Amino acid sequence: MSTGRTASAGAGDPTGPSAAAGAPEAAGQPPGSVGASRPGTAAGAGGSAENSGSLPRTVLVTGPGGAGRSTVAAATALAAARAGARVLLLGTDRQDTLGPAFGVPVAAISAADVASAPGPLAAEPRLRAAQIDSADDFRTGLVALQERSAAALDLLGAGALDADELTELPGSEPFALLRALRTLYRTPGAPYDLVVVDMPPTHTALAALALPEQLRRYLRRLLPPERQAARSLRPMLAQLAGVPMPAQWLYGTSARQDAELAAAQAVVESPALSVRLVLEPGPAAADALRTARLGLALHGLVLDAVVANRVLPTASADPWLAALSAHQQAHLKEMRESPAPVRELPHLGRAPRGVEDLELLARDLSCDPRRGPANGPVRVVEDRLGEDGVLVWHLPLPGATKGDLGLVRRGDELVLSAGPFRRILPLPSALRRCAVSGAALQDGTLRVRFTPDPGLWPHGR
Repeated sequence: MSTGRTASAGAGDPTGPSAAAGAPEAAGQPPGSVGASRPGTAAGAGGSAENSGSLPRTVLVTGPGGAGRSTVAAATALAAARAGARVLLLGTDRQDTLGPAFGVPVAAISAADVASAPGPLAAEPRLRAAQIDSADDFRTGLVALQERSAAALDLLGAGALDADELTELPGSEPFALLRALRTLYRTPGAPYDLVVVDMPPTHTALAALALPEQLRRYLRRLLPPERQAARSLRPMLAQLAGVPMPAQWLYGTSARQDAELAAAQAVVESPALSVRLVLEPGPAAADALRTARLGLALHGLVLDAVVANRVLPTASADPWLAALSAHQQAHLKEMRESPAPVRELPHLGRAPRGVEDLELLARDLSCDPRRGPANGPVRVVEDRLGEDGVLVWHLPLPGATKGDLGLVRRGDELVLSAGPFRRILPLPSALRRCAVSGAALQDGTLRVRFTPDPGLWPHGR
């Protein structure tokens, strides 16, 4: 059932987030909760857990453009390798963004070959680095798709394209990254303890990580699995209509793509994966941190640390540098109010280049691959039917304001907008038999109230 109802953050909207009555809930699961979920993790909050599985600990390094993401990713990887971990450092840009940090070129490899990356860097035998070759991945993937769709191409009278005439299209980098991570997670024997990825800027990185879930939803809407049951009727319908009907290859291709996307989504939702945000203390840092925390929470991702890069010394005798440092310290104070730990990296007075410079930064970027990140945002359904006649869905959105938020109930889904981000959340089963009756934003959590539909709710409840 689609209500088409929109719940915006406007104060006058009866379904919009407003000041909630009563005391705020305690952290974690509220009393009377009937379900809690975080994609890929057990329910719970706070603390970090032993990374006891065979999956490699994965740290995605992102942040605004120019903040020093590549340098921080390289220093993070070097710190872990010097501590004894087997580390793979991956770049996602078309250009070699990691080579300048180490002072040597870093080879480009296909996403399918990341598990056997080139030999270790001379400066550290436990560290391997590579750039993901998205162009090669695009060509390989398209040729394979043509081979699987040969029957359909023949039906249309179309000729296949050769690999050497294929040119990479814009937007192929996220798919190459996801394919590389999926390959690493599927490789037997866990060749690496830690994988560090130099990601694109925050908004682009979040969009890439959201792709598997979004594309799977589109596939389900365009080619619903239940319609495949009628495939035995297609030959007869084709004779009646006098035109070819969609062949089995269409549904077969859809099933294969869904399986591949599901594997990529499992990587994104893995409890072994976390995000590290790089910021340079300044006027834009607080807003960048708030927006990043909001987007990460909306997508169920863990922020394991905030890296304050290029921090000036506080004891400079130069009045100009002292004023700049004081300005930075004021913004650092705001950054430290975030629940995630803040790690400060000194300004070296030059662009870091070479292992010696990275070592100066690596001291404060330790990352123990044996321990997973702290548990991420937990979405809880609280049972308040006895007290108020409602179920309350708790959606953590740290840093959100009422003006950031928008809600739309569409059938069994909730379309949630938070600032520049948007996600379509499937409703827990109990809430699918309810109607949205209101929402309130309190203490960084959006509480959406659901009233049971008498026509759908079990009698006697």
